[in-house]
Amino acid sequence: MSSLGPAARRIARLTGLAVRDARAAGAQHGYQHFMLTLAGGQRAFAKVAAEDDTGQLGGAFAAEANGLRWLAEADAVPVPEVLAVTEAALVIAMIPPGRASPSAAFGFGAGLARLHAAGAAGFGAPWRGVIASLPLDNTPLAGPPDWPSWYAARRVLPYLRMAVDTGALGHPDARLVEAVTDRIGTLAGPAEPPSRIHGDCWAGNVLWSGDRGWLIDPAAHGGHRETDLALLALFGAPDLDRILAGYNDTVPLAAGWRHRIPLHQLHPLLVHACLFGASYAEGVRAAARAALSV
Repeated sequence: MSSLGPAARRIARLTGLAVRDARAAGAQHGYQHFMLTLAGGQRAFAKVAAEDDTGQLGGAFAAEANGLRWLAEADAVPVPEVLAVTEAALVIAMIPPGRASPSAAFGFGAGLARLHAAGAAGFGAPWRGVIASLPLDNTPLAGPPDWPSWYAARRVLPYLRMAVDTGALGHPDARLVEAVTDRIGTLAGPAEPPSRIHGDCWAGNVLWSGDRGWLIDPAAHGGHRETDLALLALFGAPDLDRILAGYNDTVPLAAGWRHRIPLHQLHPLLVHACLFGASYAEGVRAAARAALSV
């Protein structure tokens, strides 16, 4: 009889991996987390759907795996290797824990600049996206690449409608955000080609290991490079000044980019309003007002 616990047996059955041990490590967004030991001693991290939720996550695991592999193709910022992905489970290589340092932050910023410069075929992505537990429409718009229109249509307005429908935002809030989308062509700054971005690059999705910053849990797509930098600033990345110095030293940013940070923060703040309610309403309002003041 197998000596494996039930979690290890289930992950092995779902993924085909030789799992020696699985230890619970919490839960988030409707799935469970496990620290794994695989055959040969390799350490791994797994996200697994609950037994009664298999197939109900809207392609979250496939979206994450697609994003990690696409970011890895740029060979610019390290990401964990995808070891297995199914509708019910995602297994990635474990990143040994470390800590941020000024040198690691500078190198991460330089790598992020190279990642963005690797580019994308257009604004959006050929796979369905997911951010937290919400669907993320990555469908490109028809016509020439146009980030302001794409951002308004695919990132701002859908989550504004959702936040209003759930009562997190009121109709005056909606009119304020709509004023941003009405003027977004002039607020977005100089036109830039599609960048290869992480898409959910807040500080919690950067792991520090081996004096390097690693990217995890992407909502990757072709987007605007200032979006990733705005997300790093939103909840306070460590040594952010060194990250920005490394970035700007590698690929200089367009004039006025700091003034556009609130515009790029509008989408993640709307996502938080959809997930966590009216406590994020003032953040949405402040970002919209700041974006309009440029």
